[in-house]
Parts: sequence; structure tokens; C-alpha cells
Amino acid sequence: MTERSLIRLRITFHGFVQGVGFRWHARQAAAMTGCTGWCRNEWDGTVVMEIQGTEEQIDQTVRAIERGRFIEIDRMDIETIPVIGERGFRTE
Repeated sequence: MTERSLIRLRITFHGFVQGVGFRWHARQAAAMTGCTGWCRNEWDGTVVMEIQGTEEQIDQTVRAIERGRFIEIDRMDIETIPVIGERGFRTE
């Protein structure tokens, strides 16, 4: 994988996304697809995630999160941001 094939997105998830295992699902899905980044709960009830990988890896990760048993994503605000060097995926 070349550096150019990587993208990094900042995604804000709206809906029923806190208190439902969202961050756990995100960490597990990212590990399975090879994505890096982080996610955290915000004060307004949203979850913010920065995720880095190929477009396909990121799509697979988001689809896996959406399959979470109690997770209900109403809307995602997506912004492309610069790729950075990092390892792993963490929750905050």
C-alpha cells in the first residue's frame, strides 16, 4: 500500500451512538480491516472518529460498525483531513 492510496477521514456520527458499544465495535472493526485512528464520545451525544486507511478499508469498517446490535446511525458528517503516521486504533 502506498502513502497515496491512504486517506484519512474525520467522521461525526449522529444518532443512537453512545452507550451502545459503538467505540468497541469501531476498535474491533478497524483492527480487522487494518485501519488506524481513534474515536471518542462528544458532549453533544455524537461520536467523532478519525480513521485512516484505503477507501475500501474505511468503508468496510463503517459497515461493520453499522451492524452493531444497538447502534443506530442517523447521519454522518465526513471531512477529508491530512494523512498522518500512526499505528493502531484507539478509543478515548
